Amino acid sequence: METTLRRVFHYLNKFFMVPIFRLGFGALMGNPFSGYIMVLQVIGRKTGKTRYAPVNYAIENGNVYCTAGFGKISDWYRNILAHPQIQVLMPGGAITGIAEQVEDEDVHARALRQILINGGFAGFFYGANPRTMPEDVLRAKTQDIPLLRIRPVGIAASAYDAGGWAWLWIYGSLVALIAWLINREKK
Repeated sequence: METTLRRVFHYLNKFFMVPIFRLGFGALMGNPFSGYIMVLQVIGRKTGKTRYAPVNYAIENGNVYCTAGFGKISDWYRNILAHPQIQVLMPGGAITGIAEQVEDEDVHARALRQILINGGFAGFFYGANPRTMPEDVLRAKTQDIPLLRIRPVGIAASAYDAGGWAWLWIYGSLVALIAWLINREKK
């Protein structure tokens, strides 16, 4: 079951979530049902190629926290351990940061609870409502889930900057509008 679920998320992320963020529509994706999502841009530990991973997140004290839902076997998690300098495509823009694993149990529990709440329906996959789950139950259910803290160090290029993809939908919309106007005049 987990292999099938991972495969479904792989295709959903690769062909839907990542292009949506790269086109500049990331702000439209965050809502209480689907969760608040950002896309990590990491370097592959073996290939050196750029890889993308959509994840749920929480912001606390100027840091961004995210978790590997499938645990330490997640490829993006292992890529970050090898190359901790990453870019983060957030709904409102992009930042660069340095990722580090959170070891403090109190920070882990507090940030993970907020990520599960921000995760929308995905938060309920842990077997209880993250808003009402007692602290000891939360710690027991999530003790093996790795949590990463991303310390922002700068601003990165976003979809609307040079090299971004936002121009595709802008010019695509313009071409569609012109075609519609031409067709309308012919009638």
